[in-house]
Amino acid sequence: MTTPWGLPDFDGHEEIHFVTDGKCGLKAIIAVHSTHLGPSAGGARFWHYARDDEALTDALRLSRGMSYKNAMAGLPLGGGKSVILADENRTKTPEMLHAFGNAVGGLAGRYVTAEDVGMNVADMVEIARSTTFVAGLPNSGSDVGGDPGPHTSLGVFLGIKAAVKHALGKDNLSGLHIALQGAGSVATGVALHTSAEGAKLSIADVDQAKAQKLADATNGQVVSTDDILGLEADVVSPNALGAILTEQSIAALKTPIVAGGANNQLANPGDGERLHARGILYAPDYVINAGGIINVCTEYLGDGDASLVRQRIEGIPLRLEQIWAESQQSGRDPAAVADAMAQRLIGRA
Repeated sequence: MTTPWGLPDFDGHEEIHFVTDGKCGLKAIIAVHSTHLGPSAGGARFWHYARDDEALTDALRLSRGMSYKNAMAGLPLGGGKSVILADENRTKTPEMLHAFGNAVGGLAGRYVTAEDVGMNVADMVEIARSTTFVAGLPNSGSDVGGDPGPHTSLGVFLGIKAAVKHALGKDNLSGLHIALQGAGSVATGVALHTSAEGAKLSIADVDQAKAQKLADATNGQVVSTDDILGLEADVVSPNALGAILTEQSIAALKTPIVAGGANNQLANPGDGERLHARGILYAPDYVINAGGIINVCTEYLGDGDASLVRQRIEGIPLRLEQIWAESQQSGRDPAAVADAMAQRLIGRA
């Protein structure tokens, strides 16, 4: 395993834990980026990585993104993330989840875990058998908690509307073409919200059947994953995995707006400036996709109900407008503006 200090994505992380349990086959990384605003919080990702160092890079980038996301959402939480390294068969057992929960518990509250790619609410229940430092549990009669996906989708939808208002001067999405990358939980919610407002959708996913099912539900069309980012569209909405906005893909974009829920959309720091130089409005991912962590934070802290969750999610467009306004005034790209804002909030200006 590569040591983290010399990696480009190491950013003064407070703690990095490598967890192994030979009995159940658990291999995991827990990265705590910042606890400046409160306990670090961020989901557990269950994913098969071709190389272990890819998992470490993912943990470093995602945990930093969670620091920024939680700070920009106004939450009293720091940023952390964990990745569980799945084998090629994606083998997941209760014993593995319990061992992971023990590792989380061993951090004594410095990291709070929740659902992410490859995990679900049932997995959170299993993890909760070993630790109390877990969020995203079933509602159990409450009106917060549970699956964070619908809340993330709502925030992305509201962010897309704000971007359309800012860049195109339109108050709604009727008649607009949205190129949607992904057909998972968040993408499905975004598709349902946008199509209900009259948007026309082109949908791509590595799982063709999922893409077709979502297209059927929204009167959309399926396109290939190779073509989705290069479509002529009013909005390109990445809602799958990250690092898809590269020098090459940005050069091929035919859209005035990029706004979606995927984490770490920019492959490199300079890619935000590339979008800006092309006149493409970018909604920084950790700002627009904060709805899920807003919900699970409210559940975990017990400091509000569904109305507070909705109020906090409705603040996402306002934060985006602040970022875009400062970008216009300063000439810096929105990604750089958002990073600077977040760094100030976590004491790393």
